[in-house]
Amino acid sequence: MRVIGNFLWFILGGIIMGLAWWMFGLVAFITIIGIPWGRACFVMGKFSFFPFGQEAISRRELKLEDDIGTGTLGFLGNILWFIFAGVWLAIGHLTSAIVCAITIIGIPFAIQHLKLAGIALAPIGKTVVSKEIAAAARANHAQSVVDDIRSDK
Repeated sequence: MRVIGNFLWFILGGIIMGLAWWMFGLVAFITIIGIPWGRACFVMGKFSFFPFGQEAISRRELKLEDDIGTGTLGFLGNILWFIFAGVWLAIGHLTSAIVCAITIIGIPFAIQHLKLAGIALAPIGKTVVSKEIAAAARANHAQSVVDDIRSDK
């Protein structure tokens, strides 16, 4: 089902938003200082091309530790991203979601566009993995939080 969903998504509009992500990524790479944002654009652009069966999660949840993108610098990077590119990509995904939702049959696609719009607002510190890995990472993260709480008592 994922293959069919991804194929239909790609040919019925996913390619447009994926290319939009990659366009912002190219602009970011050209500026040199935007390379970290450009990298995130290409990861999320690939996700935008084929979103079914995948999920964007925080690298903190996946690796159980902070890195440069999940800490303070990542937060500041997301603020800059939001101002210069995030709003525009989110608007593109919201517009696409409205168009898909109008067709009734496109409601699953509209839901994917809404998820991508949320990611477009703050992609720094996130990575894309399969839904199964995301569920396992979240369970592992929850267990580590429970263990930390128990050890504090």
